[in-house]
Formats: sequence, C-alpha cells, structure tokens
Amino acid sequence: MEYTSNKLSKMSGISARTLRHYDDIGLLKPMRVASSGYRIYGQREVDALQQILFYRELDFALEDIKIMLSDSAFDRAQALSSHLSALHKRRERLDTLINNVAKSISAMKGDTTMSDKEKFEGFKQSLIDKNEKQYGAELREKYGNKAVDKSNTHLKGLTQMQYDEGERLRLMLEEALLVALETGNPASEIAQKACDIHRQWLCVFYPGYDREYHIGLGEMYVSDERFKAHYDKLGSGCAEFLRDAINIYCGKSL
Repeated sequence: MEYTSNKLSKMSGISARTLRHYDDIGLLKPMRVASSGYRIYGQREVDALQQILFYRELDFALEDIKIMLSDSAFDRAQALSSHLSALHKRRERLDTLINNVAKSISAMKGDTTMSDKEKFEGFKQSLIDKNEKQYGAELREKYGNKAVDKSNTHLKGLTQMQYDEGERLRLMLEEALLVALETGNPASEIAQKACDIHRQWLCVFYPGYDREYHIGLGEMYVSDERFKAHYDKLGSGCAEFLRDAINIYCGKSL
C-alpha cells in the first residue's frame, strides 16, 4: 500500500508539514517522489513513522530517534516490546496519580483519611520513570538489575521528610561545588566537603553505599554526556572536577 503525504498525514494524525520536516532533517524520507512532486510513502516508511511516533510519545528528541532508526542493528520487534513495557509503566504511573487525586478529593470531603506519605506516591513514581528513561540502561549494565530495582523500591518507600532532606542536600552540593570550582583544587577542603555532601545525598536515595559505587558514579559523570552536561551547567569542567574530588575523597590513586 502506498500513500501520498496528505493521506499519510490524515491516517497518522500528524500534519503534512511535520512530514516535510521529517524529510528535510533526514528522519523519514519518502519512498519516492512522483513526477507531480508528491511525496509517496510505502509500508517501510509507514512502519518507521509508527516507531517515530512511539518514541515521540515517550519524549525522545528527534535527533536521538534518527540515530536509533538509522542503526543497522535496530530491531523493530524488540523496539515494539520496549514501547509496550514503557507504556505499561506510564499507565501504572497515571493510575497511581489518578488514585492519588481521587483519595485527595475524598479526604477533603472527610469521607476518608490520607497519610502524608500517600500524597506523594505518584510523584515519586514519576521520578523513578524519569530516571529509568534517562539513565536506566547504563546503571543496569554497570550495577545490575537487582541493585537498580532495589534502589527504585527504596525511593518509592521514602517519606516526604526523607525526600525533602535529599533535595536539601542536592542544593547544598551545588552550592559547595560552585565555591570549590573557584579554588581549582579537587583536594581542597571545600571540594572534599562537597564530596561528603554528595555521599550523604547518595545515602538518602541509593541504599548500599560503598566507595566503589561512589567512584563509579564519578566516572559516569564524565563519560556520559547527559551527566556531564548536568554538572557542567554549574561551571566549565565541573564534571571532571567532581570526579577527581570523589577519587580523592574515596582514597583512589589518581
């Protein structure tokens, strides 16, 4: 079956303009262009568009989708299985949020009671889902499924007080790093204080802290562009600085 861009637009629910944009950036090229100038799409392009829309639904950037689909090792069946799993998790999270709102309304009416812990269940699940999407593959490969699943279970069980403490430590870490960067010395007192705050933050969110784990995260902050960008927002070279400071804090020979 072949479709013009207009017919594919109506069938898929996305605009013909979007299809043209996908063509322009090399994300989805038509099968051919007719003599009339119309873009013609075949089954291969239809299947590719379905994958693109799945990834967009999961908030992947277009450039990332392009890289994945152009990979010769791309497996459509495996990708669909991953999409299904991700959508099930999203539905679970939405169900949790729906139940959370319903409980809140009921509690406001005085029909039932709701603990402070229950008020934040959906939001913690949202944080877990976000972390899984951004870093799950790397963390599971490095530390194993058991360790990551244990960490997620721990996070879901945090009280609001514990969660707030983690956020307080995160802000303290950023403030300490800003000052430490000015010294240019990862062995300085303020840099080592930042590492201790980082350790305390890890202990809140990730059970089973040890020095090897701490050192491994420091290396990941540099090797993974997403982590690196996060810390380098505080200042140029911050990711490398934090890694070096962690190595000193944990007694690793540089």
